[in-house]
Amino acid sequence: MVAKSITKKANAQELAKIIVPRISTKKTASKASDEPLTVAALERALLVLKAFEDNKLPLSLAQLSSLTGLYKSTILRFLISFEAHGHIRQLDDGKYTLGPAAFRLGIAYQKAFSLEGILLPVLEQLVTDGTESASFHIQVQKRRLCLYRVDSKHPTLDTIKPGDYLPLDRGAAGKILRAFAPERPDSLKAVRDEALAYSDGERDPACAALAAPVFGQQGELIGAISLSGPKERFTKENISRMSRLLKSAARTVSDQAVSVAGNNSQTGRF
Repeated sequence: MVAKSITKKANAQELAKIIVPRISTKKTASKASDEPLTVAALERALLVLKAFEDNKLPLSLAQLSSLTGLYKSTILRFLISFEAHGHIRQLDDGKYTLGPAAFRLGIAYQKAFSLEGILLPVLEQLVTDGTESASFHIQVQKRRLCLYRVDSKHPTLDTIKPGDYLPLDRGAAGKILRAFAPERPDSLKAVRDEALAYSDGERDPACAALAAPVFGQQGELIGAISLSGPKERFTKENISRMSRLLKSAARTVSDQAVSVAGNNSQTGRF
């Protein structure tokens, strides 16, 4: 029995030697470091998936290697696993594209985002009222993501679509997301005070935009509704009119978000 116990302990120690080095353990004192504990192999696998998100599909193995900086042999192992679970599929020409599981994840995310049923009618109403194209943006790390978009009825539009990643440091929606972030930069105090942001040619020299914040039950920022289009249509009169419509729409979504969360009180942000 003692021998068996020693053997089990030895096996556990050997297993630990195999598993532990795979996990990044730099700066082990959590209080002394802001870096999250990560699994190196998983980080590399997610890097491969991200290449499919940010680039035109399909992609060859050589392209994936160039985009990620990983060896082809490493990428191939990840692709085999991704393909087995339906996240990636290989085409007849040998290139790779997204599989049906990626679509199912997107649908699951939309279902989890409970504001969809509130947001889309509000965006559609803004466009019906004659505004520029209406979008909803959230912050994802150091970028912003367009989750929803309703094109205006004007013949010329800006080129934003759902799923697009955009700079966080440019554009009206980016200003809103940064203004109400936990850091709350002093340079954006006026945006916070007005609960409204305007940008003129920051992301695209030919476009302008307005944006307003949407808040949740605890007053936390959920995202930003923006109105964007060719800047020649952003006259002083139109900016004033669209600002009123936009702030009213953002308050409507905020109030309904609070209601969805089980609290019918007003946000008091506008």
